[in-house]
Amino acid sequence: MAGATINTHLPEDREMWISLQKAIAKTSGFNSWRRENQKEGNIEELVAEYLRFTLETLAY
Repeated sequence: MAGATINTHLPEDREMWISLQKAIAKTSGFNSWRRENQKEGNIEELVAEYLRFTLETLAY
């Protein structure tokens, strides 16, 4: 997954990423992960970290 990014410089990609972040941030899985790991901070960074964690977990 290293190197895979969304080109958030394009307005339509940025809008999609923001919408996706909001949807993920509302999920019970994200909120459970956030509570269990005592995560605070920028929602964009937290969602990216959560997605990395989830993909790494699924890879096993």
